[in-house]
Amino acid sequence: MGFRTVLVNSRAKLEFRLNYLIVRGDKEKKIFVDEINTLIIQSTAVSLTAALLCELMKNNVKVIFCDEKSNPISELLPYYGAHNTTKRYHEQINWKQETKDKVWKVIIGRKISEQARHLEDLGFEQQSALLNEYISQIQDGDVTNREGHAAKVYFNSILGGDSRQSDIFFNACLNYGYSILLSAFNREITASGYLTQLGIWHDNEFNEFNLACDLMEPFRVLVDRKSLTLSENDDRFKKKLIALLNCKTIMNGKATTLDIAIRQYTRSVFHALNENDVTQIVFPEKIFPNDE
Repeated sequence: MGFRTVLVNSRAKLEFRLNYLIVRGDKEKKIFVDEINTLIIQSTAVSLTAALLCELMKNNVKVIFCDEKSNPISELLPYYGAHNTTKRYHEQINWKQETKDKVWKVIIGRKISEQARHLEDLGFEQQSALLNEYISQIQDGDVTNREGHAAKVYFNSILGGDSRQSDIFFNACLNYGYSILLSAFNREITASGYLTQLGIWHDNEFNEFNLACDLMEPFRVLVDRKSLTLSENDDRFKKKLIALLNCKTIMNGKATTLDIAIRQYTRSVFHALNENDVTQIVFPEKIFPNDE
C-alpha cells in the first residue's frame, strides 16, 4: 500500500501513464501510483481520466472530491478491497453482539481518555478528573452513555461553556478534519475487505460509513487539538488538517505516520472482533499532531 497523501488544489488535468499519476497544470508532475495512499481533489477545476480512476481503484487508493468551497463532499472506493471479501462479509455479519459491545467499551474508553488528556493539557484539571471517573463507569456497549456525558463536559470546557456550534471557524475545522479522518478509516476498512455500512455501535440506515464512524472515535481529539491552533486568517488551515495523516506517530514502539498507525489499529479491531478478544486492540502510544 502507498504512503503519500496527494493534494491537487488548482486547475489541472490528471491522467495515468506508465504506472504514474500525471498532473498537468502550469507544470507537469508525475507520482508513482504505488506510492499513493490518498488523492484529494480540492478544486472543481480538475479533470480526470477514467483510466486513471480505474488504476487508482485497483491500487486501493482513496480518492476524495471537494466542493467549490474546498470541503470534502464525496469519495471513491473500490467495490472490493481484498481478494477474500466474501469471507470478510460473512465474518462481519457473524460478529457477536457481546463482542461488539466489549470492543465499543474499549474504543469509547480510549476516546474519553484522550479527551481527558487534552483537557489536562489546557489546564482544565477538574474537568479532566471528571472524565477519568467516567472511564471507570463505562459498561459494555456504553449503555449509560458515558461518551455523551464526557462530550458535554469536554466541549463546554474548550469553548467556554458554549456549544461547539458557536464558533463557526472552529466548527468548520472540525467538520473538515473529521471528514478527512473518516475517509482514512473508510479506506482501511475497504482495503481489509469489510463493509463500511455495518457498524459496531453506529447503526444509521442513512449512514454509509457506520463502521468508520465507530473506529475513528479515539482519533477525533487529534482534529480538536489541531483546530484550536488554527487561525481563520491562515489560508493553509485545510492543508494543515490534511497533514495530520502524515504526522509522526509511535505505534508498537516504532516510529511511523498516523495513516499507517490507523491501518494497524483498524486491523487489530478486526482481529478482536473475529477472535472475541479485546486484548487484540492496539492504539498508538504517542502522536505528534503539530508535526507537519
